[in-house]
Amino acid sequence: MPPTIGEYLISRLRAHGVTDIFGIPGDYVLGFYDLLQKSELRTITTCDEQGAGFAADAYARLRGLGVVCITYCVGGLKVANTTAEAFAEKSPVVVISGAPGMKEREKNPLLHHKVREFDTQKKVFEQLTVASTVLSDAQTAFAEIDRVLHAALRYKRPVYIELPRDMVNVPGIAHHQPAELHEESDPNTLREALHEATFMINNARQPVILADVEVHRFGLQEALLDLLKKTGIPFATTILGKSVISEQHPLYLGVYEGAMGREDVREFVEASDCVIMLGAFMTDINLGVYTARLDPARSINATSEKLSIRYHNFDDVRFKDFVRGLIDADLKKRETSNAPFRKPIENAKPEIQNSAITSQRLFALLNTFLDDNTIVVTDVGDALFGAADLYIHHRTEFLGPAYYASMGFAVPAAVGAQIANPKLRPLVLVGDGAFQMTGTELATAVRHGLSPIVIVLNNRGYGTERHMQDGPYNDVLEWRYHKLPELLGAGRGWVVDTEEQLHCALAEAKENTAGFSLIEVRLDPHDRSPALQRLAERLAKRL
Repeated sequence: MPPTIGEYLISRLRAHGVTDIFGIPGDYVLGFYDLLQKSELRTITTCDEQGAGFAADAYARLRGLGVVCITYCVGGLKVANTTAEAFAEKSPVVVISGAPGMKEREKNPLLHHKVREFDTQKKVFEQLTVASTVLSDAQTAFAEIDRVLHAALRYKRPVYIELPRDMVNVPGIAHHQPAELHEESDPNTLREALHEATFMINNARQPVILADVEVHRFGLQEALLDLLKKTGIPFATTILGKSVISEQHPLYLGVYEGAMGREDVREFVEASDCVIMLGAFMTDINLGVYTARLDPARSINATSEKLSIRYHNFDDVRFKDFVRGLIDADLKKRETSNAPFRKPIENAKPEIQNSAITSQRLFALLNTFLDDNTIVVTDVGDALFGAADLYIHHRTEFLGPAYYASMGFAVPAAVGAQIANPKLRPLVLVGDGAFQMTGTELATAVRHGLSPIVIVLNNRGYGTERHMQDGPYNDVLEWRYHKLPELLGAGRGWVVDTEEQLHCALAEAKENTAGFSLIEVRLDPHDRSPALQRLAERLAKRL
């Protein structure tokens, strides 16, 4: 007998390296949850569907494919936001939604959870994914599962699979599984593009590489290291691409983010006569709220969707082929002496002072706390902007919603990250407003024996918005965040007002590997990180 549709879906997820699925059960998906329980896949039940979606997103960023499984509409539409973020930031998440059975839909009854029509939810997710399907036909279900999963892996974006509950245990029709997709570049176009790029790079006075998120997503970190070794060209990253490779690399300049970044990095990149942008997203946050100054006439812009050299566009050239082609090209080795390379972290250790803690000092002290086994997970806002100055030790050890910028990402993402790679311990940076949205996912961390260290930046409201336009709508109720371990009956909590208290709390949190640690850092409501301060000052000069 062939496997059932539910069994085949589980087997294909497992074949693609998935070992854990995040979600919340509901009556339309209980049959599939029962199959999951009997399978090799582990089910991680979170506190809320949005938490499951963010956790699956982080898992996908580390493992290459993540899965969130929820019920129809009341669950599915709650992960629309997290799926939108995965689409915007190129994270391959599989959304599996239970649904009313096909027989139940006859005569269009008013079943619970239904919004308008039975296909309303699918229509929503068609706008948020690169491929979608309803497994309503046993003859095509297996082929549809493979088609949709291949799309997630090919385009590094989310997909949607709707599973009617009366189809879970229906045997499917065997088919020939498609070979892995290996789309090839047009050889003549690729050769011409590499010839023009080589000429431009070799004749440049001050070339620089700007590496971004697609180098992460398409597994090109080793290729980037080979290119750096061959050419000696210095490189920077965007904030979305931060930690694409180790930030202790001798050719690393820092994060380029327009006016939010360090001035010496900004000047060096913008003075370059050949900016080699690899997998770069030209978003407003990556560009420092459009304070960046990158001239297309002096740029090579290669992504999975297009390749442009100066004003010339090259169709039918794959991103991987172009990057690897540069390694084989006749590029000359550079000896760069005037680049503002990032100084080793050993030269940046601050002295501990018994004074009120500020955002600037917080991030300076956190730099000395990071080690080889730390993954930094940030929420949006000053937690993200300030973290741009942190030294990340290894590749893909920094996660943040640096494009879509949804609040509430960090705590559930830390759950997904530590489940994806138990060797890494998350350091979570989250504002008090964002924590109030999804901080209860620490209960999920307790259930599964995880040990994130959560830094709550308590400035009593939405701090980033205060610097744009202040008003009482930016205030939030002040919780006693450090008391959360008492509520959950697990973990440890600290409240911090001074640098010395933070230093002691971090030391104790590092030793507390048995559960989560929550450090509430109380900041002045109008305090801001050096990155946000730099942006404000440079924007003021333009007024």
